[in-house]
Amino acid sequence: MSKIITVKVDLYDYGQLEKVCKLVSEKLGLNKEGIEKDLDKLMQLLEFYRDKELHQGGKKEERKIEVGAATANKCIKFLKTKNLIKNLNDQIGKVGIVGEEVNRILLFVIASSYKMPDTLHALIQGSSGSGKTRLLKIISQLMPEEDVKKYTRVTDNSFYNQDEYFFVNKLVCFEDLDGLKEEAQLAVRELQSNEILISSTSLKDSNGKIGGGEKIVRGPIASLACTTKGEIYEDNISRSFLIAVDEGKEQTMRVIEYQNNEAAGLVDKEEQKRIKLFIQNCIRLLKPYPVVNPFANKIKLPPSAHKIRRLNELYQSFVRQITLLNQYQRKKDGQGRLISEKEDLQVACDILFESIVLKVDELDGSLRQFFERLKMFIEKKGRDYEFNRFELREAIGLSKSQQHYYISRLVELEYLQQKGHANRGFRYKIAHWDNMAALRARLKDDLQNQLNQL
Repeated sequence: MSKIITVKVDLYDYGQLEKVCKLVSEKLGLNKEGIEKDLDKLMQLLEFYRDKELHQGGKKEERKIEVGAATANKCIKFLKTKNLIKNLNDQIGKVGIVGEEVNRILLFVIASSYKMPDTLHALIQGSSGSGKTRLLKIISQLMPEEDVKKYTRVTDNSFYNQDEYFFVNKLVCFEDLDGLKEEAQLAVRELQSNEILISSTSLKDSNGKIGGGEKIVRGPIASLACTTKGEIYEDNISRSFLIAVDEGKEQTMRVIEYQNNEAAGLVDKEEQKRIKLFIQNCIRLLKPYPVVNPFANKIKLPPSAHKIRRLNELYQSFVRQITLLNQYQRKKDGQGRLISEKEDLQVACDILFESIVLKVDELDGSLRQFFERLKMFIEKKGRDYEFNRFELREAIGLSKSQQHYYISRLVELEYLQQKGHANRGFRYKIAHWDNMAALRARLKDDLQNQLNQL
């Protein structure tokens, strides 16, 4: 019986490879050059296999969770309830989002669109520590976990190197959009708008020959992202609903009260888990039907809105998503399409009103909140009152860096007039007293009148 020889070979170590080929040649009486050619071919095949796995992700089978019959019956019963969207909003409030009633249901509707033909996107804006990441976290936990992709950091080309179907009908969440580099942001924008990434790359065939090829990554995706600098993401904002976190004192007190109750053991964590699982199963039972809105040409958004064409498209998509959430209560036409009802348009306008206002307003959400608080402070002193940063920081309670950013933006936009010199300290005066309350009232009345005439 011939002796078996076992050796460990590093195919990339030429010196070691040379010794192994010589050893095998002597022991087995084979041609040394032939062995070298065979090992070289083996190395090429292994490289090809590795590249295929990297570029195609191994085509791993996705985990699918089936909803049991008893649970499905309970979920469908809930999905058939009157005022479903309000009932969903109440459930969201029970899992840890206090206040923020409009923002939380808006984010939920946007997130639930991930499995539908028309997906939606949200950009959550707020200062550091305002609670925007918590909003994103809890809303994403209400979606089926197998369909959610969360990222705290994204490298430049990571999106381009994913499996072709890795992102199809997924909810993609970014806890800090500010940390993404431009290349990664471009990939996100392309997935949002065009639902596909196509990149030219080098690929190696089975013979080891390197040639040009295409790498494709497909959508659609829905997305939620947090930022402290909403106004700099012009391209993202035009594709997304901009949502400003409520940073008012009343909301702060509600959050503190919840935190204290949680620390005191007064929050039922197990009940929150049950609600999250129940809502996840409800989403699992929704199907991506096409939707037709017979009232689509009856509602006209304010022409002064920023990028009105895209806003109107987002609004129509939002109405479709409201209809899809109500699919167990909606009729279908002869083509199997769900038919939107007047109630869907009313609910959509009620939820989207603040977002529409932000699209009309020159100031972004956080900056608008700061300016309104500033106006309230100055009104008590008299409209011609000049103030410095120290008394404003004491009155409004912002950090130095946040206040500096807001004041600089308002001076740049000519809402504030800056006086004095830096070495002596600047003083400021409100130069433009806009009336946001009146604008809001006009927009609300106009939209409601259109809805009443349907």
